[in-house]
Amino acid sequence: MAITTSPRPLDHLVLPTATAASARNRLEQLGFTVAPDGIHPFGTQNCCVYFADGTFIEPLAVVDQALADAAISCGNVFVGRDRSYRARNGDEGLSALVLATENADADHVEFAGAGISAGDRLDFSRPFIDAEGARDTASFRLAFAAEAGSPDSFVFSCERVNAPKVDRSALQAHANGVTRIRRVLATAQHPEASAAFLAQAARSAVKNDHGRTTVDLANAVIDVSSTLDQEGFRFAGIVFGVADIETTAELFSRNAVEFQTQEKTLRIAAADGQGVPFHFEADR
Repeated sequence: MAITTSPRPLDHLVLPTATAASARNRLEQLGFTVAPDGIHPFGTQNCCVYFADGTFIEPLAVVDQALADAAISCGNVFVGRDRSYRARNGDEGLSALVLATENADADHVEFAGAGISAGDRLDFSRPFIDAEGARDTASFRLAFAAEAGSPDSFVFSCERVNAPKVDRSALQAHANGVTRIRRVLATAQHPEASAAFLAQAARSAVKNDHGRTTVDLANAVIDVSSTLDQEGFRFAGIVFGVADIETTAELFSRNAVEFQTQEKTLRIAAADGQGVPFHFEADR
């Protein structure tokens, strides 16, 4: 199969959290509409927040240690990397950037050939419930990539083998006005090297502009900055696009959310249920 040269699109971001309930409470306080809980067959649970551009964030909690143990013993990279992340960083954070794909099998071969595969491809299905309570089964196929020397954050591509046909418009409407993910923030010991890995996984290229190192995705940008205080690279924040920044600020004030304003960006520090800082910018 020919490999396209255009950048892959962002699909979603995985945010480890102690419990889905704590994530739901925090995200609703921030004005997000949170979908019903989803249960994976390998001991994890999510409560996703969907956006109008088709991307989403996935808070992820472990709810069945025995199932998670069994999955890890069978080589489940998704659960294994989640456990490794929590062991090093605690139960809150941003562990994975997920790329949309139509062929995870080909991606696995591509990642392996490039020397960045993080392990075996994964197939799984889980029950799906929409905002109206309609039930279906969602099936996925994942291919994993990781940078050598970066034990925390990783990347995988996600193919929707069976995507329930549901109207997500109600779930994509948020009181805080968020419409999409604009940028994903990362920190790295060696920004150029880590950006090169991210670019390879995303079929993109590294850009350098006035000291800023970035990797373009089809629908977002990864922004990599330098730090000496960690091993490898780590995803460190999310920048959301909002329809009206003043309306967003008013909601935060009503909901007693502490935030800082800097250059027309609203910045909210990480908290329980919100593993990394969230930034909100006018989507212009």
